[in-house]
Amino acid sequence: MLSKWPLIVGIAALLLALGVFIWAADAPAYLGHESATCNNCHVMDAAYENWYHGAHGRFAECTDCHLPHQNLIAYYYFKGKSGLHDVLWFVTASYPDAIRTTAETRNIVQANCIRCHASTVDSIVAGAQPFDRYCWDCHRIVTHGERGISLLPYHHQEEGK
Repeated sequence: MLSKWPLIVGIAALLLALGVFIWAADAPAYLGHESATCNNCHVMDAAYENWYHGAHGRFAECTDCHLPHQNLIAYYYFKGKSGLHDVLWFVTASYPDAIRTTAETRNIVQANCIRCHASTVDSIVAGAQPFDRYCWDCHRIVTHGERGISLLPYHHQEEGK
């Protein structure tokens, strides 16, 4: 009969390692909405600095714009999905020089612009002209500064890239 001690010691070691990781990485902070948490990865320095010194830094957190707000399930699902994607990019050092939003994220940000600025954009959204542009096509400098979040020279983003 095999002893259960190796299994017990193995599980205890795994739990200890997991606990140390959670403590060292301050994992509970990632469940919150503090913008400083988004800046834990150095690749977000420019985005954080531009937000911090911009107009939205006094009124909104990163999650107010970049996560869906229709319900908590959608909010935490997308937060987890995006976070795991970002962690994979970070630990494999495979993030691009210029971080760009996905089509899904662009739609979320657009919905949040409209949600927060509903009284201002009501006449635009319901107006006669086509509503076929993102808010930041005209108002890019409002949240992330003159050049967006890029430290690279100006460039246009191609759809799907």
